[in-house]
Amino acid sequence: MNVKGVLIDLDGVLYTGECPVPGAPGAIRYLIERGYSIRFVSNSTRKSQGTIASRLLAFGFDVGKEMIITPSVAAMNFIRGTGRTQCHLLTTRELHSEFEAAGLLHRDNGVDWVIVGDAGDNFNYGTMNQAFRLVQEGAGIIALEKDRYWMGSDGLMLSAGPFVRGIEYATGKTAVLMGKPSPEFFGMALRDMGVTPGDAVMIGDDVVTDTGGAMKAGMQGILVKTGKFSQEALAGADPCPTVVIDSIASINTIL
Repeated sequence: MNVKGVLIDLDGVLYTGECPVPGAPGAIRYLIERGYSIRFVSNSTRKSQGTIASRLLAFGFDVGKEMIITPSVAAMNFIRGTGRTQCHLLTTRELHSEFEAAGLLHRDNGVDWVIVGDAGDNFNYGTMNQAFRLVQEGAGIIALEKDRYWMGSDGLMLSAGPFVRGIEYATGKTAVLMGKPSPEFFGMALRDMGVTPGDAVMIGDDVVTDTGGAMKAGMQGILVKTGKFSQEALAGADPCPTVVIDSIASINTIL
């Protein structure tokens, strides 16, 4: 496989819950030593970019914050570009702090955007109904991601996608997607590396948001059998991943 740049998912590829995938830190060192340009593209919207970097370091990954691209970073860039910066955040408190540090303050009325991430226990009838009303009053919807679920430490967990779909259904509006499989999100990571789609590969555990989205954007896709991988999902994949491997620990067999 002849590539120059490697995009890598985090949850399910480098770690699952609170445990790093066996051999994953060594795999990242191998890629760096071989001179590949690397960016970590995560749909994680519970934690800030800084917290993710600290977590990776604790797991044994020597990764700088600047190498991590998250939907919240993409959303902040997008919002500034629109000139409409009044936001209501349906996210975790940690992401509230990240947006506020960037000068985008959370408001409960008169907003331009309702921003929906994986809010965890902050999803309830009250918060969903408030988001619904703000969109009905004219706010646009920004989905930090639309994943259906992810693999937590004690099993599969609902992600933001089902809640975004609920607001879309109730309001008749379509959310602007920031994270994978948005072509713009992949494009931002590739531009940051200075690599074209034809010279890049995406490593992930999801055949839709990771390998599928990347391949539709012109890249190659490597699917790992860790995280939320399932044989059923692979059988129905369109497009099929370029390569399937047991885990990122085996990346030296193809790159």
